[in-house]
Amino acid sequence: MSGPFILRAEGLSASYTSRAHGIFGKKTIKPVLDSINLEIRKGEIFGLVGPSGCGKTTLGRCILGLINYEGNILIDGTAQGRPSPGRRGFIPRGAGHAARRERALKVQAVFQDPAASLNPVKRIGWIMEEPLVIHRRGAKGERIKRVDEMLELVGLDPSYKTRRVNELSSGQKQRVCIGRALMLKPKLIIADEAVSALDVSVGAQILNLFRELHETLGMALLFISHNIDAVYYLCDRIAVMDQGRIVKTGTAGEIYAGYGPDAGVSASADDAGLR
Repeated sequence: MSGPFILRAEGLSASYTSRAHGIFGKKTIKPVLDSINLEIRKGEIFGLVGPSGCGKTTLGRCILGLINYEGNILIDGTAQGRPSPGRRGFIPRGAGHAARRERALKVQAVFQDPAASLNPVKRIGWIMEEPLVIHRRGAKGERIKRVDEMLELVGLDPSYKTRRVNELSSGQKQRVCIGRALMLKPKLIIADEAVSALDVSVGAQILNLFRELHETLGMALLFISHNIDAVYYLCDRIAVMDQGRIVKTGTAGEIYAGYGPDAGVSASADDAGLR
């Protein structure tokens, strides 16, 4: 696949600062990402695989603008400003707040635990409509029509608007999360371990849904997982991460030939969770 890039990350680094223990304790800085360079083309399904703790989720959070980082991120050719945490870690209003809203129109996320991603006291219709309300997209009737269309697109019927989160199965909750992420018509979706908390059969259905949505909408997808089989099934290209760095990038077939269960995986790769 060739074409313009929807995402370009250059020299991306990030670290976490631990809390001080006790009165005389010192804070420690733990590097998580080390000079990551990553490019995803428009309309591409790109896989990111690696062991737990290698920095996959941190990379996704940087792209979403949820945490601070060093380096440059360009989305659809536009450089993204780094977040400036205010008091208690909240993003302050003003220029930084406006930039974050603008980024949300281009990139959205689907996280691992669908139940934790949905407001349990609201009905599904309200949850699906909320992005449109926040970004002032359309009148009330237009928003409701968009909700109905999106529910059908993710395999649910419009009657789900009146249900609450606790009335849905885990697979249905994840379908709602996917539909909500698509409400603003973003050009890039980041799916972070989106099937790892689901049963195998339900996870397979969600993988197929991602593929169908990609064919229908043409959006790019960054699929993050520790399961190389799922990544190989879904993705066009794959990058392998280990200890905060991308150690290999190639087509799905090339990466799976080196790390797949039938390819004689080395002990170190097997221990890293790439099998």
